[in-house]
Amino acid sequence: MNLDPQAYDCDLVVVGASFAGAACALAAARAGLRVVVLERKRDPGEKLRTTGIVVKEAAEQTWLSRAPAGCLHRVERVRLYSPRLRSMALSAPGYYFLTTDTPRLMRWLTEELVRHGVELRLGTSFTQAEREDDGWRIEGVGRTRFLVGADGAKSRVAERTGLGQTREFLYGIEYEFPGAALPESGALHCFVSKRYAPGYIGWVAQNPTGVQAGLAVRHDPERARVPDIDGFLQRVRSVVGLDAEMQPAATRAGLIPCGGPVFPLARDGVMLTGDAAGIVSPVTAGGIHSAWAHGETLGQAIALHALGQGPAPESVARDSAPRFRRKRALRWAFDHFQFDWPFDLLLHSAPLRWAAEQVYFHKRGSREPDEAAASRPSESL
Repeated sequence: MNLDPQAYDCDLVVVGASFAGAACALAAARAGLRVVVLERKRDPGEKLRTTGIVVKEAAEQTWLSRAPAGCLHRVERVRLYSPRLRSMALSAPGYYFLTTDTPRLMRWLTEELVRHGVELRLGTSFTQAEREDDGWRIEGVGRTRFLVGADGAKSRVAERTGLGQTREFLYGIEYEFPGAALPESGALHCFVSKRYAPGYIGWVAQNPTGVQAGLAVRHDPERARVPDIDGFLQRVRSVVGLDAEMQPAATRAGLIPCGGPVFPLARDGVMLTGDAAGIVSPVTAGGIHSAWAHGETLGQAIALHALGQGPAPESVARDSAPRFRRKRALRWAFDHFQFDWPFDLLLHSAPLRWAAEQVYFHKRGSREPDEAAASRPSESL
């Protein structure tokens, strides 16, 4: 590779300033590379598609551990509801989630990029890239050694450069209720229902500024089913204690990859990460921790290679991408064999509890007193 810095306008162009893109850019910039980030939104806190729920690993092991405390809310248990709205509480010693003031978190993250020397271009869309000698010519930017697409499930970078594109999706929609408070604010409320959430779940959670409530379904492009979030909320409001008169002030919606990593994920100096690469759990749709880890690894690999000290970053991008083999198998099973009655029948059984603990905590949790479960409504969804 031509390593003459004068031959390039920058070392790395990252398209997308969300978690994976920010992780990649920060790692490369802190290693001394000249990094440009293109973000099509003028305000990184607007038009969000992520729930912003951060698992313990991401909260403690990534740059997100530096996030302002005021934009985080700690949740230490999961309350899992069957279709008949019976519930059980799940927890694991020392484990927690963080719900976030996501707009504020994303704005802070872009401030961190600028603080570490990244050239951040807000309101700038990626349009085209052409391979040129040992680098890429990016329209509006110039020549760069490397290009990373962190531009979401429908990646334009993947489309323009011939890389793999995500084909399997969930479609999620989420409401924000500013100022709302849940009686059980320390729980992530998760609802299993084939009627309202075929292929996934519904959820309600307290965050630092209010309550977020969402629903996702398996996306079928031929049927284009829209989640019935209003019907779902009408069903569960009284169960979680969300005021029936309160109306949402904001809506998030978008596609969530659920088919595992794309192929090819990298070639000739261009790589994908985050949603663009399909690095999202096929079962839980959790992507922040895995996206950050992959993006950061990619940024470090690009920096080392550019400095002549490491292997080709394309191979690192491929090798470090989680395969999700077991979770992809569970996704197939959930798509083909989701029924409501087993969850109602087996809710408090040891096998179902063990499976739920594996999904949410990756290890065995602890049983909590759950007297409230007996008084939950028992009507069918």
